[in-house]
Amino acid sequence: MTKVTLLGDSIRLIGYGPEVPKLLGEGFEVYQPEDNCRFAKYLLRGLFNWRDEMSGTRIMHFNSGLWDICDIFGDGTFTTEAEYVETMLRIADIMLRKYDKVIFATTTPVSEKNQYNKNSDIERFNKLIVPLYKEKGIIINDLYTTVASDIDRYISEDTIHLSKEGIEVCAKQVADIIKETAKTLDKKETCTAESSDSTGAPV
Repeated sequence: MTKVTLLGDSIRLIGYGPEVPKLLGEGFEVYQPEDNCRFAKYLLRGLFNWRDEMSGTRIMHFNSGLWDICDIFGDGTFTTEAEYVETMLRIADIMLRKYDKVIFATTTPVSEKNQYNKNSDIERFNKLIVPLYKEKGIIINDLYTTVASDIDRYISEDTIHLSKEGIEVCAKQVADIIKETAKTLDKKETCTAESSDSTGAPV
């Protein structure tokens, strides 16, 4: 049984999150908080708050960005670029110490009708963090590109959340990348077992 944790904002909470456990099926235990992980610093704090529930996690899948990128006061993004990168790198380092595999889902696009989020900002923030995460060995799940391929179809009328079709396509993509990642864990476990005798001592 492979334990998986899903963290993220409402794109996860009321989007792909509820569907992923069904798609993963047997062999996976999935934990995800009933809380909206909101912006990066909130998620960072959540790593402490949810630590007991996340215990035993081998694969961490998370997204964070829409709250950080929103411009609700007309004076720029809620989180500055520098603060976003600093917080996201801190999150990455903590996760990499605790979990075997870490997967980051890029921030999804919004409709052009959205008043507070712009895709140019989303693209900029994604481009800031993705190369740094790749350098650390974090697996990238590019939900942005998937949803951007047909925003009218994959984003709901509220201009930001996933539509029914958007949920379906993103949930499948999340489940698929988790399954592929789990195969690398199985190989690791097999190699370890083959290199030990029945007492567990190295041979």
